[in-house]
Amino acid sequence: MSAEPLTVISLPETACVAAPRCAADLTEQRGVRRVSFVPKYGSETANVDVRYLWCGAPHAPTVIVQGGISADRDVCAGRDRATGWWQELVGQGAAIDLAECRVLSIDWLVPGDLGDDVASVSSEDQASALAALVDELGIGRVQAFVGSSYGAMTGLAFAAAHPDKLRSLVLLAGAHRPHPLSTAQRSVQRGIVRLGIESGRVDEALALARQLAMTTYRGSEEFSRRFAAGPELRDGRFHFPVEDYLEHAGRRFVERFDPSRFLALSESIDLHDISPERVSAPTTLVGFPSDRLVPLSDLCELQRRLGGTATLEVVDSPYGHDAFLKETVQLAPVLRHALNDCRGDR
Repeated sequence: MSAEPLTVISLPETACVAAPRCAADLTEQRGVRRVSFVPKYGSETANVDVRYLWCGAPHAPTVIVQGGISADRDVCAGRDRATGWWQELVGQGAAIDLAECRVLSIDWLVPGDLGDDVASVSSEDQASALAALVDELGIGRVQAFVGSSYGAMTGLAFAAAHPDKLRSLVLLAGAHRPHPLSTAQRSVQRGIVRLGIESGRVDEALALARQLAMTTYRGSEEFSRRFAAGPELRDGRFHFPVEDYLEHAGRRFVERFDPSRFLALSESIDLHDISPERVSAPTTLVGFPSDRLVPLSDLCELQRRLGGTATLEVVDSPYGHDAFLKETVQLAPVLRHALNDCRGDR
């Protein structure tokens, strides 16, 4: 088992903000639990160490929150971290209010976590790990699963395989299957990384793959607005304004992400395939017209085919697939409404 200790802490005291509980009443567990399940692409039960965060109001209903493949368990700020990847929407008094619920999030699993004989990880494996963790923590049933991008895919897998463990779904920028054009774009990114590994130029390859990914995450309108200026001659060649942005994104990604992890999770997106008819939980879908990775047409199909009631909220944004990270002001009321609809099953 991983040596990382389990910590149970109280968040620092601050004034209450439009919430019945003070920050001193909130608790946090950030640690590792070992769970067991059979991976989709394995033949034997795997004992898996799941790194998780569980924080919020004690005894309040739990909401699972999962993001894209670059996201980790630190969805919000806490005692030992000043920020979280979705801190504008998860916190005391925020749309996902830690004074009214507890948020559960995990670090994504990769094949190495599942055993030596497992070459690929699936969205179903991530869902199995979360379901087993829900049992291990004694939660029983979560109030909602809020998933964005790959997290939305995992939410669908969770609802399909473990319908007794959740009350509702909130899915942003994620569908029941990847769009073939999006798979094509990710397959080129993986090819670049594999070529870099073979040639000994891993960092350069991972940076280039991330640069290509950024052109699929963001919308045409944003790029047109930000990078309309002409090129400048620099170091013997013309540089276009968008290049500096992409190169910066590539460097940052190399600093924090492992190439084998990228390959595994990128492939996992493209292996994802869930029958919507298996999902009976009430579902709120959120889509963005500028999202080229998850077109609205795919979300419309998902809405029609879901086994339970489903609504589709369309949020205009220039930010493409990354709108779930950028449009926090527009998304806050959508999330509040969706969570209020399922509140009361405690």
